[in-house]
This record gives sequence, structure tokens and C-alpha cells, in this order.
Amino acid sequence: MEHLPKIETDRLFLTELQAGDIPQIVKYAANKNISDYTLNLPHPYSEKDAVYWVNLSNQGLKNGTNYIFAIRLKSSNEFIGGIGLTVEQKFFRAEIGYWIAEPFWNKGYATEATKAIIDFGFDKLELNKLTSSHLEKNPASGKVMIKCGMIKEGKLKEHVCKNAVFHTLVLYGLTKSEYKQKTTDC
Repeated sequence: MEHLPKIETDRLFLTELQAGDIPQIVKYAANKNISDYTLNLPHPYSEKDAVYWVNLSNQGLKNGTNYIFAIRLKSSNEFIGGIGLTVEQKFFRAEIGYWIAEPFWNKGYATEATKAIIDFGFDKLELNKLTSSHLEKNPASGKVMIKCGMIKEGKLKEHVCKNAVFHTLVLYGLTKSEYKQKTTDC
């Protein structure tokens, strides 16, 4: 795949990250509340971190290991977060990761973007399983996963260390056969 497709939902566009997004990425990702509820976003978050993320997106697309999209409001094309798949090609699976800027929380954007990325993963990338996880202290992220048809598979107690604190991860998954069953039931 040479370029990410532009994915359109009712209210959002999922598009390639661009260098022009860096100021908005830094503005929103530098919020400590974003870092506190995500595993991979550091605090403080700098321009260097945003450049790294954009470069990871470009390199990941080239080698098929990361498909990272900007989440944009369809009405204004404003950057409001990111979503992506980290692919394990050998096993035909990927992990979904996402974050939404705090001013856009509780509006259903994470669910809308996640449903679109699930469709992309199964229909375009032909993966067999998608997984996702969240810090136990972020149950809102688990609600997104459930709304998207993912099934809770378990917990990994004190599995990760962030900011010198051990955190439990709650794991979710969805197989291609479960996905097909859910789409035929609708």
C-alpha cells in the first residue's frame, strides 16, 4: 500500500498524518490527561515526539507494520486525535491504538473511528484478529471497545510500568469470524 486510504464516517475523516498536523498534535497530546490515560503518549509531549509519530506513520506504511491515521472532523477537517493498527504480519493480527483530544471526549468520536479502523483491518488488510487494550483506570476506553463489538479477553495485572507506577491492562479482541457474524446480524 503506497498511501493510506481516506476513510469517511458519518462525522469524521481518517487520513494520513501530515507535517502540517504537528502543531495540533503537540497542542492536544501535551495535555497531561491524554498521557495519564494512554500507554504510549509521554508527558511532557514535544514537537520532537510529534515528528517521531509522523515519521513512524510514514515508515510503518512502507513496511506494512503500522497504519496510523489522523482523526479529523468532517465539518472542518480539524485534527482531533489519532488511531492506528500495529500489525504482526506473521500472525495476521493487529493491535488497535487510539487517542482523542480532550475537548472532543464524550462525543462518540473514538467509537466512530474505531469501528472504521476495524472494518479497514478486516476488509482491506485481511487480518484474522484485532486486539486492543486499555489501562484499567481508563474504563471509558473499554466502553469504546465493547460498543465496537470487541470482546473482553482478560486482564494482565501490573503488566506495564508508566511513570514509575505499575498498571493493569484490560485486553479485548475480535476475530474475523466474530466480525463477519456481527456484520451479518446487523
